[in-house]
Amino acid sequence: MKHLRAIAVLLVLMPTLAPAQKKPKPDMLAVFDHARYVYVEAMDGNEYKPDLDREDRRAIQDVIGALHDWGRYVVTVKREEAELVFVVRKGRVVEGNVGFGGNASPQGGPLGTQAPGRNPRVRDQIGAGAEVGPSDDLLQICTLEPDGKLSGPLWHRSKKDGLDGPDIPLLQQFKTALDRAYPPTTASMP
Repeated sequence: MKHLRAIAVLLVLMPTLAPAQKKPKPDMLAVFDHARYVYVEAMDGNEYKPDLDREDRRAIQDVIGALHDWGRYVVTVKREEAELVFVVRKGRVVEGNVGFGGNASPQGGPLGTQAPGRNPRVRDQIGAGAEVGPSDDLLQICTLEPDGKLSGPLWHRSKKDGLDGPDIPLLQQFKTALDRAYPPTTASMP
């Protein structure tokens, strides 16, 4: 009888004697698991911005296609509806452009400085611009502030050719990390 009491007391005290086991903290924030609607843009703007870099525009389209194929999120065309914003930038070390055009001037410049037959109020201009940035592709995932500004990034990675389709290695890294932290369930899949 004494042995039974000792065993019963031991069984009651066992949970308090055992070290507390903590649940492992996921590497990914819960917002990635709970979010449903996402938007994709480049660092310099959305895909409809006229002067957006051609490579960035292509990266937006490739990421949108890969997100559709994945099926975990719904891509929205309205940025303000998104819970997450995927921001892309294709790597480029130096990019430049040169332009030539005219500029109307109310003064027209000093007399005799214009070519014959030209409007003396228009001056010729030559312009040049350059962009220098990281050579690796970049993927950031942010949230939106109430005023529409980006908050974060909550997740970001860069990699040479990381936004090249059809596999999009940077998106694959995100998918792997997310699926490890929050395995998809058949009920949550669209």
